[in-house]
Amino acid sequence: MNIGQYTFEEFKEKARDFHGYPAPGLLIGAYMVEMAKARIPEGTLFEAMVETGKCLPDAVQLLTLCSTGNNWMKVKLLGRYALSLYDKYTGEGWRVYVDHEKLKAWPEIMEWFMKLKPKAEQDTELLFSQIEKAGDAICSIEPVRMHPKYLGHGPMTGIDVCPVCGEPYPASDGAICRGCQGEAPYVVLENVSCEEDAPELRTVPVDKAVGEKAVHDMTGITPGESKGPEFKAGDVFTAGDVCRLQRIGKFNVYVDSDLPKDEWVHENEAVKAFAERIAGPGVTWSPDPDEGKINFHAERNGMLAIDRDALERFNLAPDVMLATRHYGSVIPEGKAMAGCRAIPLYMSRQSFSRALTALGDGPLLEIKPMRAAKVGILVTGTEVFQGLIEDKFIPIISSKVIKLGCEVAATDIVPDDRTMITGSVNRLLDAGVDLVVTTAGMSVDPDDVTRAGLLDAGLENVLYGMPVLPGTMSLVGRIRNAQVVGVPACALFYKTTSFDLILPRLLAGEELGRKDLASFAEGGFCMNCKTCSFPKCPFGK
Repeated sequence: MNIGQYTFEEFKEKARDFHGYPAPGLLIGAYMVEMAKARIPEGTLFEAMVETGKCLPDAVQLLTLCSTGNNWMKVKLLGRYALSLYDKYTGEGWRVYVDHEKLKAWPEIMEWFMKLKPKAEQDTELLFSQIEKAGDAICSIEPVRMHPKYLGHGPMTGIDVCPVCGEPYPASDGAICRGCQGEAPYVVLENVSCEEDAPELRTVPVDKAVGEKAVHDMTGITPGESKGPEFKAGDVFTAGDVCRLQRIGKFNVYVDSDLPKDEWVHENEAVKAFAERIAGPGVTWSPDPDEGKINFHAERNGMLAIDRDALERFNLAPDVMLATRHYGSVIPEGKAMAGCRAIPLYMSRQSFSRALTALGDGPLLEIKPMRAAKVGILVTGTEVFQGLIEDKFIPIISSKVIKLGCEVAATDIVPDDRTMITGSVNRLLDAGVDLVVTTAGMSVDPDDVTRAGLLDAGLENVLYGMPVLPGTMSLVGRIRNAQVVGVPACALFYKTTSFDLILPRLLAGEELGRKDLASFAEGGFCMNCKTCSFPKCPFGK
């Protein structure tokens, strides 16, 4: 069976010239391409989507104008031997794939394709013969419409020069190129801190250091009692310091003479430059580094927000570190929540520049103030409304919101009645609350109509369900100008639930999306300790 305008043997030679040898997968792929092309109306500008990186892309490039270079061919590594040709404007086209059921009529192709026979035992001539005879009979075809994100080409971005490697790269990739962000596929030896990367410093025995200046802070440790700098950078050693140095294990020291030139940056100068960009609103730090390290403190009560992408980029750079508390942590004024350090005594100018540019324009850390919300608490449940059981929800929710500086402006208890729930929500909103917390009625029972009542009241941007235990069936959304949280009945039993994780973020003015809720999955399984120590435990972190 011919392949388009070529005989089978002619295309084998064309494949050999392009691919290096006439691979069976490329030959089968050629039939697949022609099968799809036959259904594309003449004159249609089409593009290709290939679902494997093996052989099939070469068939597309040999028989169409589509290639990875002109971006008319996209390779999505799904591991399936399939390709699609589609109208580049509408996305409508045809997908061709090797059909396992149809392979059964061609045993040699089946054994090759499914890797049922070692390569040394394959009959190559028989395999080629069956591929030629089968043609596209081993394939199936189906209509497809491509997702809009695969249509057209994104706008050209500006080109910057990476300040680390000096090579041009797309500005949209960030402050430094993706290779210098750690995505390079090879080991870059200069990124590894080692003795050869450090400048040569003059070393003298401690008894010869009298009158010299210390180059760096020197730590003294008393096990179980204290740890801190015994000497600070710039201190002048005296005769009385010799014994102190020896007691902390220092028998040779660097001294402040013949220091490195501009190609090296001292740890204190480096970490101060980093801190300038790291600290954002509500964050304070001391301009006097301690042992080459700076800690960041909350300048006000609030919630810690972190630019996680910048945090990762910075820690991918060599010779630096920045450790933080978790995003969303409630930090009291004056409390430390992060620490940054330049690891070697002297950083190379290249490493310093890389770390600095990884931070971008900053800030990386911010303490977001949490508003003193006017909270309306709505308890739903016929058994509570009728007085069959005592309400416990209002005191539980009240204690949590008051602890974060909020005011409980109004409360209400209604039965499991959709209309009454809607009416109560509207009354709370008319009373001026800007945060509505509804409780119970959030599960799948037929009596649980709280969500329906909220929707009738105008609930928008609703997210229901989150990967946290306890508290999976939580709800967040907005009605008018008020944020809404639906708390499931498990909050009556468990001291800490998903409500405790999302409340600070809402008070900090964040609009939560599905991705935000998904981020709680790791650490979202509560250990139900006999004595709850939240937030000093791993829950939600």
